[in-house]
Amino acid sequence: MSEKKAQTRERILEAAASAMLQHGPQEPGVADVMAAAGLTVGGFYAHFSSKDALMLEVFEQLLRKRRDLMALLEPSLPGPERRALAAGFYLSRKHRDATRAGCPLPSSLGAMPQLPQAYRELLAEHLELISAQMCDSPEEVDQALADIALMVGGLALARALGEGDLSDRVLRAAKSAVI
Repeated sequence: MSEKKAQTRERILEAAASAMLQHGPQEPGVADVMAAAGLTVGGFYAHFSSKDALMLEVFEQLLRKRRDLMALLEPSLPGPERRALAAGFYLSRKHRDATRAGCPLPSSLGAMPQLPQAYRELLAEHLELISAQMCDSPEEVDQALADIALMVGGLALARALGEGDLSDRVLRAAKSAVI
């Protein structure tokens, strides 16, 4: 792939990631993504076979970024402390307000039943991998999954409420339940 084609593909992926984080994987159309990338619709199929292929690749990239961030937490800390640190960031006002960056799950989970099976497979793989990163032993996996569910749900509720006292309280309550 030529360097220019690779750069164009990256622009499309970045525009699609921003759209997914704001609206989920279903809403943005190809025309919307291409316009956000500063490109015409005609060039889309030189890079992707379909909108589903694009959005699935974006979903996979965004989930991988979340796992890469988790990997930065000090591995010598006990699992509960790693989960508390993760909750401290994940359930922050900064992350709540960063609707163009961050975790794709709050904006995507509601659409999962209508999406191709490949999305659920990626989600399942992500949950297995990230929960393992948050644990010291297999016995902690269920607690890590519960913490993940609490964090994602808390962030989704806080984002739905927008900035304000109740939203802040939801973040604090969810965080304290993980810590």
